[in-house]
Amino acid sequence: MKRNLFLSFLLVGTTSLAQAADEGRLLRFPATNGSDVVFSYAGDLYKVSINGGESQRITSHPGYEMFARFSPDGKSIAFTGEYDGNREVYIIPAKGGEPVRLTYTSTNSRDDLGDRMGPNNVVMTWSPDGKKILYRNRISDGFAGKLWSISPSGGMSDKLPLPEGGFCSYSPDGKKLAYNRVFREFRTWKYYKGGMADDIWVYNPENKSVENVTNNIAQDIIPMWIGDEIFFISDRNRTMNLFSYNTVSKTTQKVTDFKEYDIKFPSSNGKIIVFENGGYIYKFDPTTRKAEKISITVNAEGNDARDILKNVKNNITEASISPDAKRIAVTARGEVFNVPVSKGVTKDLTRSTGVHEREAEWSLMVSI
Repeated sequence: MKRNLFLSFLLVGTTSLAQAADEGRLLRFPATNGSDVVFSYAGDLYKVSINGGESQRITSHPGYEMFARFSPDGKSIAFTGEYDGNREVYIIPAKGGEPVRLTYTSTNSRDDLGDRMGPNNVVMTWSPDGKKILYRNRISDGFAGKLWSISPSGGMSDKLPLPEGGFCSYSPDGKKLAYNRVFREFRTWKYYKGGMADDIWVYNPENKSVENVTNNIAQDIIPMWIGDEIFFISDRNRTMNLFSYNTVSKTTQKVTDFKEYDIKFPSSNGKIIVFENGGYIYKFDPTTRKAEKISITVNAEGNDARDILKNVKNNITEASISPDAKRIAVTARGEVFNVPVSKGVTKDLTRSTGVHEREAEWSLMVSI
């Protein structure tokens, strides 16, 4: 679930301050239709002009909504949502409205945004004609994933005839598909250059062929096909930046030069690229080769910043008894509490929202 609760022991509250509507940060998984950008913030979907400004929230469910993708006509948004237990594919009008569930898949034991394998049923892209939504379904606890398609009106999903698949993008004419085989975007292995380092492959259904077009030992992930170029992000120069592969000249060049933070989760409508960097959202024009930060304000109600009362007796991670055996130092959900063995008052000793304390121990009082 998306809500990060500030917890106390045995229903003891905390304090917080309301925040003003400043420029938003920690904006994730952006997508664009050319005029608007949709993104995830605090687990909900928001929409804003591609030129920035005040964003509009379009979902409000307690579950996390992510990986939104505009339809080619810009009127609908497909996304991955956690409404009914599993992460499944949903669709919603671009202006907001009631989400409609499209997929019904089996439960995966590692289906969570915080897991290093990432969530299941991630929406990848739409077909250029708008008749199909592509999503990746992970069929096990490991790296094995397959690409499926489903109609925006629902029905049965169809499996693409590929042994494995991840992030992908159709060619402008819809006849070919650039894709990743292994999904590595949620992994924690920085600068990995082993056998599971991903490449960009091009699938041609007409002659049933696949071609590795990057063939580099670094991570080459999340292809976006624009005109004669396939853009992707790579850490071949240590920091994840945008690169482009020209399908005509067969050459690859680096097109952004971020040095402090990796580019994360880019996407494109076939003309403009949007991506995360340092918690902000940027837009990139393939014609001018210029990246520009989009200034976005988020007027959320700030539920995550409000005080909350929560019983955390089942979240104790460490306990240490006092020398006189009358009290216990207890660590639960990052807070340290002084708890009576039988009767008395429970005291929150740290009360440090945003800081994680652990392994509290009583000192040994030795008399000489």
